[in-house]
Amino acid sequence: MKQITDIMEHIGISIPEILLPAKECDLYKWSVVACDQYTSQIEYWDKVKDIVGNSPSTFHLILPEIYLEEKDVDLRIEKINKTMNEYLRQNILCSSKPCFIYVDRKTSHSPSRKGLILAVDLEKYDYSPGSQTLIRATEGTVVERIPPRLRIRENASIELPHIMLLIDDPDDTVIGPLSQNIHRLEKVYDFDLMMGGGHIQGYKVEDENIIADIVHALNKLASPKVFNEKYGFSDYKAPLLFAVGDGNHSLATAKSHWENIKKKLPEDKTLTHPARYALVEVVNVHDKGITFEPIHRILFNANPKLIEIELIKICKDMDPFFRLFDCKESCLAEVDALRKQTKAHVIPFVAEEEYGLIAINKPKQNLEVGSLQFFLDAVMKKYDQIKIDYIHGEDVLTSLAAKEGNIGFILPSMKKQDLFKTVILDGTLPRKTFSMGEAEEKRFYLECRKIC
Repeated sequence: MKQITDIMEHIGISIPEILLPAKECDLYKWSVVACDQYTSQIEYWDKVKDIVGNSPSTFHLILPEIYLEEKDVDLRIEKINKTMNEYLRQNILCSSKPCFIYVDRKTSHSPSRKGLILAVDLEKYDYSPGSQTLIRATEGTVVERIPPRLRIRENASIELPHIMLLIDDPDDTVIGPLSQNIHRLEKVYDFDLMMGGGHIQGYKVEDENIIADIVHALNKLASPKVFNEKYGFSDYKAPLLFAVGDGNHSLATAKSHWENIKKKLPEDKTLTHPARYALVEVVNVHDKGITFEPIHRILFNANPKLIEIELIKICKDMDPFFRLFDCKESCLAEVDALRKQTKAHVIPFVAEEEYGLIAINKPKQNLEVGSLQFFLDAVMKKYDQIKIDYIHGEDVLTSLAAKEGNIGFILPSMKKQDLFKTVILDGTLPRKTFSMGEAEEKRFYLECRKIC
């Protein structure tokens, strides 16, 4: 097993001691969706609160981002940390001993999405642009978003992951074999998720031979020779093993927390301190249950006329174009035609009952989302009253954009097969470039791990 331990250290993973809720807990109430979802839909979180009540739940262990601007945020964080300690003291959270967890998730959009819960070494992760580490961000990290999350983690006794890391494993060598060995695994949960989240099953992976096969398969993906041959690189590129699919700022917060702790530790304690690692779910980008959905943008306190004026000013050297249409169908037909006939970046928008598009004929960015984000960032710098949110799902965007003073921008999806090579060659993508599925498909909090 020492050889396997050495390989795990080399590729930046470890076998975590996972905490699961006690058997008497109602798992339907226990598991809630990632905190960074439904950030403009307070009714969603109100419904979750009603479902959960006072029952043991991860809802009491997280701070949904919709509450980040509330005046009582400090009290909320203090209560979260106290509840973590209570759950440990009252044995509401129980140790499953060191293991991986094999996850099979069914959603309304996919009959199966398979993943593997493990811990990753934060020393192998760097979210800085141009990073060459084994674990890398796929989108730009907004460092201003880290401090409020850090305030929760710095006094937390446990962590709950909604982080999903992608591997580029076309032959399905890492996770695939687990479905053939499922009869050898102990099922640890099997239940429906709330609020349309689908159904989830989890199996404990503790057999040394199965773990060894997983570790060897990951190590092969991280091999410089295999890696560079896969992408056809003639000049050496540092291997990218894990690309952050979801939870980028959550992982960045874990990294910042570890860096703070590391400063106070004697060197011989840095290898084993639990905060050095972060609990994640690893998924294969080629899994049929993984889809890349666009993340749309909505502006509050804006209007189409202002957008037209500012587009001409801000993007004047990129040959911008603005147009309004009588109906949605005409707008989308023009968008489709322009995308087929030109290399312009074309983004449709909706505002109350108006439809329109903006186009950048000479874009400086590689993707439409980059051009749009450049423009919107510049607009918001000029107008303090204009706010932005990032929306999963075109129906939700359209509903929000129907309200006076709101404008919703509809973005196209990115091909998931292009992700790894794009990140390797171009570095991080613009923030909120893609979403792995719709909001209800996001990771639900379930497993926990001690970090102190």
